[in-house]
Amino acid sequence: MTFPVISRRRFLAVTASACFNPRTLCAQQPPAQDFLTRARAANANNKITATPLRRNITFLGGAGGNIAVLTAKEGKLLVDSGYASCQSQLIAALAAINADPIQVLINTHWHFDHTDGNDWMHSAGATIWAHENTRYRMSSTQNIVAYKAIIPPARTGALPTILFNSYRTLSDGTNTLKLTHYEPAHTDTDLSVHFTEANVLHCGDTFWNGFYPFIDYSSGGNINGMIQATEQNLATAAADTIIIPGHGPLGDKAQLTEFHDMLVTIRDNVAKLKKEGKSLDETIAAKPTAGFDEKWGKKPDAFIGYVYQGV
Repeated sequence: MTFPVISRRRFLAVTASACFNPRTLCAQQPPAQDFLTRARAANANNKITATPLRRNITFLGGAGGNIAVLTAKEGKLLVDSGYASCQSQLIAALAAINADPIQVLINTHWHFDHTDGNDWMHSAGATIWAHENTRYRMSSTQNIVAYKAIIPPARTGALPTILFNSYRTLSDGTNTLKLTHYEPAHTDTDLSVHFTEANVLHCGDTFWNGFYPFIDYSSGGNINGMIQATEQNLATAAADTIIIPGHGPLGDKAQLTEFHDMLVTIRDNVAKLKKEGKSLDETIAAKPTAGFDEKWGKKPDAFIGYVYQGV
C-alpha cells in the first residue's frame, strides 16, 4: 500500500489512564516520575473491541485513544497507536482483521494515550505521519501541567518522520485520506483524518463523545480553539458521516453538534462569570455547566477550570 501525495497546501488514573479517561478526569495526581509507568500498567489488561465500519475500515476501542484501521491492497493504515502496554491485545485485534502488516501510522496528536504504541508499530514496519508539532513535543520533555505529569522524550523509533503543517491528501488509488491540522485546540498538534470514500471522520481529541474534554493548555490548547476545531469538523461531516472521537463511542453529526453547542454555552457562561470578577472557586460554585452535567459528566470542576483558563 503506497499513499503518494496527490495534493497539498502550505506543506510543509492515580494514573494517566484515570487522568485521560474522560469519565474520571482525576483530581489526585501520581508522582510525576511515575506518571507514564502507572498509566501503562493501568491499561495493560484493557480489552480491545473491534467494530467494522465501511470500505475496509475498522474501529478499535480500548487501547487508550480510539484507533481506526484501514485495510488496503498492500497493508494496513492505522490512525493512532494507543498504549504500548496494549501491544499484545492490539496485535491480536489486527490479526483478526487480516494478516497484512502495518504500513502507515498517522498520529492525531502527541499525547501518549494516542502515540505510546508508535515504537512497536514502527518496528513492525509502519511509517509514522503527524503534524510537525507532534514530533517536536514527542522528542522533548513535556510537562502536562494539569496532571503534574513530566513526560520524557519518546524513543527515536516512535517519532513521526513524515510531517506536515496544514493539509495533506493521501491516496492509494482506491482510498483517499484528507489530513487537516487545526489551530491550537485540544493541543497545538491536533489533526483529523477524513476517509473520503468511506465517509468516516477521525477527529482525534477535538471530539470527546459524551464526556467533558480535557484541554491541555500546557501543549497550547484552549477552549476557543476547541470550538473552532469542532466547527471545522462539522463543516466536513455530512448527516451520514461516521465520526470517530478521540474518546467515547462512535458518533454522528448530531452528536458532534451537541458537543459544539455544549462547548459554546459553557464557554459563554464561564466568560460571563469571570468578567463579573468571579474567582475560579466562585465560578465552579455558580454551576455554569448545570444544564449539561447529566449527559457530559457528573464532576465538571476540572472542565470548568479549563474553560476559565481560556476566557
